[in-house]
Amino acid sequence: MDGLEEGKEEGAAGTKSPVEAAGSAPLLPLRLPCQPVSSHEHKLNFGKSKEMCLNFIQDAMLQKQWKRAAEFLTFYAEALEKDFSREYMGPSEIIWRVGTEILCHHSHSSMKEFNSFIEQMKTLGVKRYLKVCLEHSFHLLCNGLIHEAYQNLSLAESWRFGEQRALQDKEIKLIQAYKGLLDYYRWSKQKNILLERGQDGLEDLSVEQEMHSYFRKAAVNLKEIIKTPGVWDIFVKCYVDLLEFYGDDEEARQVLSEYAYNSKFPANPNAHVYLYQFLKRHSESKKSLISALKILHDLVPSHELMIDFNIMLQKSKKRKNRRLGLEVIFAVLDYAGWKENVKAWSCLARQVKRIVISEKHLDWIKQEWNSRKDWWTPFHFSFYLAKKNWQGNENLSYEKALVSGIILGKDCKYFRYVSHEGCKAKVKRFRILKKFVNKHSPVHLRISALSDSSVQS
Repeated sequence: MDGLEEGKEEGAAGTKSPVEAAGSAPLLPLRLPCQPVSSHEHKLNFGKSKEMCLNFIQDAMLQKQWKRAAEFLTFYAEALEKDFSREYMGPSEIIWRVGTEILCHHSHSSMKEFNSFIEQMKTLGVKRYLKVCLEHSFHLLCNGLIHEAYQNLSLAESWRFGEQRALQDKEIKLIQAYKGLLDYYRWSKQKNILLERGQDGLEDLSVEQEMHSYFRKAAVNLKEIIKTPGVWDIFVKCYVDLLEFYGDDEEARQVLSEYAYNSKFPANPNAHVYLYQFLKRHSESKKSLISALKILHDLVPSHELMIDFNIMLQKSKKRKNRRLGLEVIFAVLDYAGWKENVKAWSCLARQVKRIVISEKHLDWIKQEWNSRKDWWTPFHFSFYLAKKNWQGNENLSYEKALVSGIILGKDCKYFRYVSHEGCKAKVKRFRILKKFVNKHSPVHLRISALSDSSVQS
């Protein structure tokens, strides 16, 4: 941290240090009182000083005053050195966490200084050694130093310390997993070289052999980490990519199925996304695709893949799937992020129109609408939104007008405004829309009657 103490040098030249510049913030008691004090009083004084200093550091960091935070952290470390109490204060993790954050943002910080600080942190506590190594590797990667990061992980992988073995085994697996990730990155680079060279590349045995070497190392470590229950998205994706490239689709399927369906793993929407994307790439059955997206719908009903899910369900010959499709698209439009999505409204409008024309399954619409009728009207179909949608997106206003006209009737403010403006602009499809809603206006009454009867029952 010595290289970050410009504030002290500036103070010597007659300018204010970051601490003095704080103004209203009281200076820390850097020394203990000269008069003799009891051990109890010493602990109280030290505890107060420590707490005050940490508060000042936090305040400086929140205000992005990195020079000021660095100086307070220096004072904090010096105060700890002067403490002679036998009580364990556990300061090393605080210094590591805070110091790392300051060095990442400090305008005068350098990679050399960061590396020096991290090496010191590695010696402060064996329990945190591997965590510090992992964070060090992340910082190196963020600065484009991939080789250095890999070397750092390799050194950490071979490190052991006595009775900490059980805990270390878990952290070592994580170290190895990130090594596998870097091996995957190197494999990917070599693969791209071969693909760019085309046929000539296949004759470059040295590149191909190097690529296979990276594949073997990456596969071993990535496969190992995903055996442990947890969220391993990036590792799973890379491992599946390796397997698919070498044609081991069955293994890839097993990995993704295990990741998605194993009850020991935490619920993870991405696991079902990856499985669905794999199944789709390999032209699997509609039943398998629907099964994967059904669970995703249960976990994240607003997911972007729900549009694909709805379209797939609408095309199904099974009535229960078409019913689920209506449920899915209504659920999507419950979320503000979808309010102006033309495709989502088009999906709902298409299915509502099909039901109205067939005059079958109006109870499906009723069931979905009944739980939404109190809030969807102001949320989606207000007069303000009618004007806004018409001015901003004609296609959106058309789809919403169709839905509102069927469900709320021809007197709905949204439908009336949009259909009027559309007819005034002499847009043919709006004239057709108005005729369609007027023709099927009894449907609104039937839906309302069904809703009212369901409430009474």
